[in-house]
Amino acid sequence: MAINPERRPIRAALIEKHNVMKAVMLRDMRSRFFNHGLGFLLVSLWPLAHILILLTIYRLVGRIAPFGDSLAVFFASGLVPTLTFTYVSRFMGLSLILNKPMLAFPVVKVLDVMAARAVLEIIAAFVTLFFIFVILLISGADPFPRDPFQALYAYLSVLLLAIGVGSLVGVITMFFRFFVTIYALFLIIVYLLSGTLFVAAALPAAAIYPLSFNPVLHAVEWMRLSYYEGYSTQILDKQYLIIFGLTALCLGLLMERLLRRIMLES
Repeated sequence: MAINPERRPIRAALIEKHNVMKAVMLRDMRSRFFNHGLGFLLVSLWPLAHILILLTIYRLVGRIAPFGDSLAVFFASGLVPTLTFTYVSRFMGLSLILNKPMLAFPVVKVLDVMAARAVLEIIAAFVTLFFIFVILLISGADPFPRDPFQALYAYLSVLLLAIGVGSLVGVITMFFRFFVTIYALFLIIVYLLSGTLFVAAALPAAAIYPLSFNPVLHAVEWMRLSYYEGYSTQILDKQYLIIFGLTALCLGLLMERLLRRIMLES
């Protein structure tokens, strides 16, 4: 079948982009741990280890699940969106700095590096989620949500938020390298105020209002709503979460476009 001559440049450009992103992803995977591609799996296991350690601590201190019969499922429903945002956005924020040598090649663009890291982080996030489900099933818990579609929407929304915020952080870090340290410290505050360790609806109204500005809290509330019937939705604002993620992503892409030359020359 003959290819339309007008389509050949488009096809060639798409093939070139595919090859560039593949090269960036392979370099990223090898450079993370032990100069080996299998190190990528360890990246997926870090959040899993985080969850398992916290769940072990909660069991030892005798915590009781505020909702449902399983303490593991309750805390996992909050830890999964929170840690997904934390790890994905942090690694996205490091993407340009860690792959800056790749930008020396004219064929590699800033956007290619950001897109390649986003694909890697999405894959890693779903690998982590798979491991969590397997471990919960082995432990005898039921990790399947009451409303799987709402759980999926909540998970995709927190991925959008993480990639959007991470892209913005990545561009800023190219100019101010200390910003990535500031962001890492800020993530601790986000983690503590995300609703992972408490039920937001049980707090007084004076505390709920300032907490509601944290988009990760809405991701946690959305995820728990998909698991527990009768879970309070007075705080949840799905539109706020999605708009926050889209706005951060658009700002990151806009800054990348406007400041591309300065980033390459710095």
